[in-house]
Amino acid sequence: MSPSADERGSATVLVLALSMVVALLGAVLATLGAVGVARHRAASVADLAALAAASGALEGPGPACEAAQQVATSAGGVLTDCRLVGAVADVTAEVRPAGQIGDLGSATARARAGPSTGS
Repeated sequence: MSPSADERGSATVLVLALSMVVALLGAVLATLGAVGVARHRAASVADLAALAAASGALEGPGPACEAAQQVATSAGGVLTDCRLVGAVADVTAEVRPAGQIGDLGSATARARAGPSTGS
């Protein structure tokens, strides 16, 4: 049984439609991956900045937060908040995802560091 004239080429249209769906799915997954990486990078930057601030806590909030700022910048992030209460540093850092997805916003993370209070 041969296809009729109005059915010719329908497989081509179906393959093209399926290809578009696969390409769109790939783009969505790549975007989600970039967002996940940015979130983890922001958490790492915040952790490192909090440790830097806590290590300079005895010098006062100014030098401690300056050290946190330098570490955050070196790690590719931006320090958005730094507070020192006693020897405990509480910092917030943000990282923009690479590429055009970075135009939509940034990933933010908060971290605390200080001396151990456990027994």
